Amino acid sequence: DPMPRVVAAAADVDNPLLGRHGAAAVFGPQKGADDATVAELDAALAVFAGALAAALGADVRDEQGAGAAGGMGAALLALGARRVSGAGLVRELVGLDAALDGLAGDGAGLAVTGEGSFDWQSLRGKLVTTVAQAAADRGVPCLVLAGQVSVGRREAAAAGVDAAYSVADDAGGVEASMADPEGTLAALAARVAAQWSR
Repeated sequence: DPMPRVVAAAADVDNPLLGRHGAAAVFGPQKGADDATVAELDAALAVFAGALAAALGADVRDEQGAGAAGGMGAALLALGARRVSGAGLVRELVGLDAALDGLAGDGAGLAVTGEGSFDWQSLRGKLVTTVAQAAADRGVPCLVLAGQVSVGRREAAAAGVDAAYSVADDAGGVEASMADPEGTLAALAARVAAQWSR
């Protein structure tokens, strides 16, 4: 008999699928959804949850992580996946600890990480704070480059982040940064690199 495969749902959010802590309510506004759109998305996700329950016999709408990736977490959980820390999995797969040990050893290292929005959710075990804490544990400074930054300096420092930079602020607004995401991120990275290499 072939060995059964175990699917891992790598997620760093513990949101359920529906409701005020669900995928639509929490992540919709980050993507530009207004209240009416959030309600419409939540209703559509309820239909999705019903379809999953009918097809697979698994009602996962209230499970932690079901709201990850717009409801992809619910689909994976309904298929029998086990939820694992996405940040922990990436940390292991890319050899983050060994890389940071090397940076700490040469005394001139700098860790740079980022995400779309460095906000309160980032502080809840997402990859950016996993990198920052691992760097801080080794005395390696850590910078965050993000589309937008809404975490205060004290909160960032408590998470191990030495400085956080916003592409939108650097580009003159969200619209300008979204018009040329690659160019505006590269321009910010160049300015930050020049500042930190002094």
